[in-house]
Amino acid sequence: MTFADEECLLRPFEWLVGLRYLLAKRRTHFISFISLISLAGIVLGMTALITVLSVMNGFQKEVRDRMLSMAAHAQITSYGGTVEGWSDLAQRARENPEVLAAAPYVSQQALLSNQGEVRGVYVRGVDPALEDSVAALSKSMKAGNLSDLAPDRFGIIIGKDLAYSLGVVVGERITLIAPQGNVTPAGIVPRLRQFTVVGVFEVGHLEFDSGLAVIHIADAQKLYRMGEKVSGVRLKLKDLLQAPRVAHELTQRLGGETLVTDWTRQNVNYFRAVEIEKRMMFVILTLIIAVAAFNIVSALVMVVTDKQSDIAILRTLGAAPGSIMRIFMVQGTVIGLVGTVLGIACGLLLAFNIDTVVKFVETVFHTKILSPEIYYISDFPSDVHLGDVIVVALVSFLLTVLATLYPSYRAARINPAEALRYE
Repeated sequence: MTFADEECLLRPFEWLVGLRYLLAKRRTHFISFISLISLAGIVLGMTALITVLSVMNGFQKEVRDRMLSMAAHAQITSYGGTVEGWSDLAQRARENPEVLAAAPYVSQQALLSNQGEVRGVYVRGVDPALEDSVAALSKSMKAGNLSDLAPDRFGIIIGKDLAYSLGVVVGERITLIAPQGNVTPAGIVPRLRQFTVVGVFEVGHLEFDSGLAVIHIADAQKLYRMGEKVSGVRLKLKDLLQAPRVAHELTQRLGGETLVTDWTRQNVNYFRAVEIEKRMMFVILTLIIAVAAFNIVSALVMVVTDKQSDIAILRTLGAAPGSIMRIFMVQGTVIGLVGTVLGIACGLLLAFNIDTVVKFVETVFHTKILSPEIYYISDFPSDVHLGDVIVVALVSFLLTVLATLYPSYRAARINPAEALRYE
């Protein structure tokens, strides 16, 4: 009975011989060493790739959450810059099942001055009773409370870095200079108004901590002479990841001169840069797995050279070239499969415990990798995405399978007569 006659026994035979070649002690120990290096390379590459992608996801989520603690998921404005009848607009927006809350706001530019120090800021007028429903400013307060903002009292809440730059603390007065001036016989004179600092917040995002000032919406309307108009309406959604779709739906529903934007469009440059960086890191770290795959090629080529006489005997017994090819593909595939499984396990283990590992390294070397005096985020957040793990596993396994093709094809092309001539 030949191997070709018993097709049903073909695949078990190929797996049996392939695994025996992989696990048996070889005369050349260097081949086994190369196989172990290949396996270790795959595990190391996958561990690094899964961990780095998870940490980058964690940083992206942390920064996004800090942004959205002050920025709304979506906001309704108009092409004219102001909105009339905001309550009706908010009510129509809340008819969308994805919209949880709505709050009006006034957004303008100004200068803040104190004892010769001047800083440019964005002034945001808010309704303290509604603001916490669309943002989390109260949770970021380091001194004072959002409720301390009251109409006609001209109180102001500023970021920690801005307060430090101006040299003010809660209870002190600062001067707000509005760009819209008063027309006098002597020319246009900027409007000045004294505000009392009633609170200081810290979000952990430089754009807000050093460049945002919050006042009561009624004071903002008076200061910028807007009457009952507002700059727009801020919205909070059930799922922030659905913001682009909800913004599109609201644009069609509200129509007219209404403009609806979401947080992804407001910070498009930042998130685009993070996404590009993440893709580049994926490509760079995938090269580690590719190097391990090249080691598999080297190991299998040496195995084929070492097993030429065995291949010739199998061919004379009736094994087809395809069977020989699959025997050596089994070896590389098993290395890739074991490396992929171990890589996933090690990658997930490190990704879920990266903060503990970093603290251990900092303790051993007496250093601080992310110093809180320099970085707003001093820990290593990790956010494991199942999709990233699946992609990494598929890429790793595919590279190892492709690495087996050339050595296996070379084994299938061996001429039995030539191989046995000098045996």
